[in-house]
Amino acid sequence: MVTTTAPEAEMAPIEQAKKRAAYACGEKYVHSGCRLGVGSGSTVKYLVEYLKQGYQNGQLKDIICVPTSFLTKQWLIESGLPVSDLDSHPELDVCIDGADEVDGQFTCIKGGGGCLAQEKIVQTAAKHFYVIADYLKDSKHLGDRYPAVPIEVLPPASQPLLLSIPRAEGGSCQLRQATKKCGPVVTDNGNFIIDWQFEKNVSGRDWLAIQQRLANTPGIVETGLFIGCVDAVFFAYSDGSVKEIVNAKKH
Repeated sequence: MVTTTAPEAEMAPIEQAKKRAAYACGEKYVHSGCRLGVGSGSTVKYLVEYLKQGYQNGQLKDIICVPTSFLTKQWLIESGLPVSDLDSHPELDVCIDGADEVDGQFTCIKGGGGCLAQEKIVQTAAKHFYVIADYLKDSKHLGDRYPAVPIEVLPPASQPLLLSIPRAEGGSCQLRQATKKCGPVVTDNGNFIIDWQFEKNVSGRDWLAIQQRLANTPGIVETGLFIGCVDAVFFAYSDGSVKEIVNAKKH
């Protein structure tokens, strides 16, 4: 359960950083009556902890939480928070999620946890999108911190795509394998994930064009590239500080 995290003094510095980023973002952008998209991953569990505290003490009233994954939904239910979906609430005020990497242009790689398609669907339904992350996710260029772009694909298309993506875009591809079962990782949507290890140090790479080409490829459901959607990032550092970096193009 997400409700039993250790006292901050007992946590590793990187976990303390994640918690502080989540709390700082929640305090600034989550309010009573908020329709909130709740992301996935290790940093988001601290956001759920923050929401639980605020909801139970009455500071956050009438909030609605729309999760991006099965695990996040379980965290929210266990915390006693109001859970809904996009069928009932197709328009959200805010979405808060983690990231595997954020570059200097606010382009993100997401999907290390395998929830990229649902994360992007919920993010697109929200008016504002905020990323919470520790300092290890901060990079100048994509690939400095995270080695690959996750791509969710329909299972029958996986083998052809393992060949065609490197031919079209360079680099190499691997079908992500599960660690506690034999065979590939299966997403909440019943799909597979291909990790595209793109070539590094390529100047002038147009990530938006790459996203559009991949999205138009039959068999690809969605990519882990999040482009032009981030309002601000909350980076937490090992010294205990949290810095909000605002995307001027969104304000």
